[in-house]
Amino acid sequence: MRIAAVAALAALVGCTGGDPKLMNISTTTPDEFGVLPNKPLQAPANYTTLPAPTPGGANLVDPTPEADAVAALGGNPDRLTRGTIHPGEQGLLAYTARYGVPADIRTTLAAEDLAWRKANNGRLLERMFNVNVYHDSYKRMALDQHLELQRLRRMGVWTPSAPPDPEGRF
Repeated sequence: MRIAAVAALAALVGCTGGDPKLMNISTTTPDEFGVLPNKPLQAPANYTTLPAPTPGGANLVDPTPEADAVAALGGNPDRLTRGTIHPGEQGLLAYTARYGVPADIRTTLAAEDLAWRKANNGRLLERMFNVNVYHDSYKRMALDQHLELQRLRRMGVWTPSAPPDPEGRF
């Protein structure tokens, strides 16, 4: 009886005359969410000072929401460009690279991290049931932020304010 009822229900549901366009959206009109508004075109003061065209690169009238938001909040949108080093960071980079920086540091770190994860990938049941063991495998490398904050403050290093330690140690 139940099997017949389920079969009848499946046949009834299969015969519904719903709108098939909801499943397969196909239209010849433009997608109103896919159209991006461009910035208004402006004539430059001098046409000889225009940058060289970059095929596949950004256009001067392309929308830049991140840069526009930074400029609206009073920041410098030029600092968002990747590959540029801010003058205030030159000293920090020079200090961190004082012993040399290998050119293949990213591939070296990726290989070492893969080896670490393979060696610390959990016990048999954790692997069988796909239990996330990320925090357990990296626990020895984790930085206790409140302990480090106290260490830096004892050394006299200026530190920004931080939320209190949830464990109440300090």
